[in-house]
Amino acid sequence: MASKKMAIIATKGTLDMAYPPLILSSTAAALGWDVQVFFTFYGLQLLRKSLDGIKISPLANPAMPMPVPMPVLLQVMPGMESMATMMMKAKMKKKGVASLEELRSLCLEAGVKFIACQMTVDLFEFEKSEFIDGLEYAGAATFMKFAGETDVCLFV
Repeated sequence: MASKKMAIIATKGTLDMAYPPLILSSTAAALGWDVQVFFTFYGLQLLRKSLDGIKISPLANPAMPMPVPMPVLLQVMPGMESMATMMMKAKMKKKGVASLEELRSLCLEAGVKFIACQMTVDLFEFEKSEFIDGLEYAGAATFMKFAGETDVCLFV
């Protein structure tokens, strides 16, 4: 029996949206699935060598539990995004959640294929030197060939 296949399209570059594609793809790979993740638009931020710029925004994120209720006016004040990011990273560390860097490495070691959208790289004039090694650069048509044959296809 052929192994299962999963395709994920990662479009977001915030801390809270970085975890789902990495957790799901590493889990599927650990189960022996053939996994590809197509990073496009802001999702490309997750492939940068440094993930220091990945932040979480408390603004327009009403489901995010904050230690104290915070009016929208406070959420837009300078420094709130950094504070929310720091709080979230501290909570994740305390609960034993792997860092983005650790999860990303785990995915690559497990054989997850990371594909950077060539059109987006060109559109935003990124240099390949800005990204981690081990990526494939391809267009949507290349990814769609794989995605069309998968058991699970997700858009994150």
